Amino acid sequence: MTISLSDDERRAIVVAEEIADVTIRDCLIDDEHDRIAFVVKAGEVGKAIGRDGETVARIEDRLGRDVTLVEDAPTPEGFVANALAPAAVYDVTIEERDGERVAFADVDEADTGAAIGTEGRTIELARRLAGRHFEIDDIQLA
Repeated sequence: MTISLSDDERRAIVVAEEIADVTIRDCLIDDEHDRIAFVVKAGEVGKAIGRDGETVARIEDRLGRDVTLVEDAPTPEGFVANALAPAAVYDVTIEERDGERVAFADVDEADTGAAIGTEGRTIELARRLAGRHFEIDDIQLA
């Protein structure tokens, strides 16, 4: 699947990679919530966060927006689980329903709010990124 990036998204990737010294796989500027989401190469998200969040804070300062980091994964199930972090996701199953690919995420009941996020921000971002990377049309919490 080919992902198209705007010039602003490409510039944001350069900034994040320069500051954190990680590989950014995707970038999504979310003007509605004044944030930028980066999909970080698997295994590098800790480095992108930095000790006590210092690295991600430097990225936010430089870009002037909140930054959300999502760790890449080779499978759609793993990707959806990572995109719903920090919620504890026990399992993700992908099903075809009415011509759509739907990911059902089994989330710890205590973490349902974290998986949804304030005003639905977390699950909305997870849906958008999962659609871009794995052609998933919807994510539902089970």
